[in-house]
Amino acid sequence: MNQWDYQAPRWLPGGHLQTIHASLFAKTGLSSIAWRRQRWITPDQDFIDVDWLDNSNKSSPLLILFHGLEGSSQSHYAKAFAHIAQLQQWQIAVVHFRGCGGEINLAPRAYHSGDYQEIHWMMEQIHHHHAGPKYAVGISLGGNALMRWVQESGASAHQYLRGASAVCSPLDLYSSGQAIGQGINRYIYTPWFLRTMKPRALQKLKQFPNLFDREQLMRAKDLYDFDNVFTAPLHGYKNTQDYWTKASAKPHMHNIVLPSLVIHAKNDPFIPAHSLPKVQEVSQDVELWQPRTGGHVGFVQGEFAGDVLAMPQAVMRWFQSI
Repeated sequence: MNQWDYQAPRWLPGGHLQTIHASLFAKTGLSSIAWRRQRWITPDQDFIDVDWLDNSNKSSPLLILFHGLEGSSQSHYAKAFAHIAQLQQWQIAVVHFRGCGGEINLAPRAYHSGDYQEIHWMMEQIHHHHAGPKYAVGISLGGNALMRWVQESGASAHQYLRGASAVCSPLDLYSSGQAIGQGINRYIYTPWFLRTMKPRALQKLKQFPNLFDREQLMRAKDLYDFDNVFTAPLHGYKNTQDYWTKASAKPHMHNIVLPSLVIHAKNDPFIPAHSLPKVQEVSQDVELWQPRTGGHVGFVQGEFAGDVLAMPQAVMRWFQSI
């Protein structure tokens, strides 16, 4: 297992501070980005929004970014990757999962951690849109979904990508789901996610009044409860346990035949270190980087207030190396 020699700055100790500071205060490199939005109509007459930051060379390398839970092209990591892509004259496309582009989607579904069929359709659209070499990175939830697609696609993944990377992804959804609902996490991160997830679900209920039980949703205190009422049944799973079990990428990492980089900080508050994949659990095409520090999609560097460019730089260097 090759390692990345990242170390958090001394002024930013602990996984919680490294996670929160990166999201709220660290610099991303670009203060403003002129995304060009494209809308794709899905086979079920819904839509997917894609934000592009591109140069004029249609044969240049393209980075495809799949965001995390409640993320978008405005997330700190998306802006940081856009900054690095721009410096290296790559194109970048941030593909929004349904309902995450700022407008509620139309179908009686949303998105979830195992949405590999959706990612396959997205990959097909990008394959027809861009002729140059393509690489994909998935952040948190998006990384698990991307790895599930890589696993399910087998050798055919090479038709679409030269390499893939998952960053701080809950590859063992059950361990991560339990961790985010316990201890201090329950009071910091669970309310942070539910404050947008519940209103978005209620918007969906207005579209489809019998889609789920409103009172049960309002009583949801953590992601387990929310997924039990909303995410699991809307996407064909029996319940949260069925969803978290079947959607997890970790049990299938030995099936990957596409060059893949998987990054986790061992002090990630969301993802317990004991649940991280081990060398014997993945194929020879998977490289594991597990630095001691970094938090959840943090990896801040430099003097206060720092920036979040270290991780995108490392991922892009790895892509160029393959």
